Amino acid sequence: MPNYIKVLFLDRDGTINEDTGSYVATREQFRLIERAGEAIALAREAGFRIVVVTNQAGIARGIATVGQVEDIHLYLSELLTLYKTSIDGCYYCPSHPDFPHPDDDRYIQCRKPETGMVDRAVADFLADGFIVDRSSSFFIGDKVLDVECGLRAGLRTVLVRTGHNEEKLCLEQQIIPDFIADDLYQAITGYILS
Repeated sequence: MPNYIKVLFLDRDGTINEDTGSYVATREQFRLIERAGEAIALAREAGFRIVVVTNQAGIARGIATVGQVEDIHLYLSELLTLYKTSIDGCYYCPSHPDFPHPDDDRYIQCRKPETGMVDRAVADFLADGFIVDRSSSFFIGDKVLDVECGLRAGLRTVLVRTGHNEEKLCLEQQIIPDFIADDLYQAITGYILS
């Protein structure tokens, strides 16, 4: 009997944590958006698996290291324990088409809006005996590329206004999310769990 699960795929910068306008490379630069931890806890309590999916081109640009990005994800996990919750995984893409690098170029298909990171997470769940029910799963982010990635992956999508607020750009490009929320908390409480 298959074990179906629902997953909440979350962009990081501008969705979970404040987007500072430059790359977040240290714990001091990483600040949760108000009520983001509580929102993740509510989704987890409702049975969602939580996966962070983030482009981290700062690695390709030499602004951040792999170690720094992974430390930020460890720090996120530590912060979420304060809300008695956790994440199931963090997937990041280190590449950027304008900054080619032999070590990172193999990852170019993972860069959002491509679905590589979502596909990898789905495959990892499958390897553990779980099938992701995409019709019951969501992708939440603050950019057009997040919405496009979610749509390409067959997920329901939510655009949040906390980061880049690309609501107008979504409309112009006809990449329409299923819901638009002020922040992650409203996305969870006002749409996903309502």
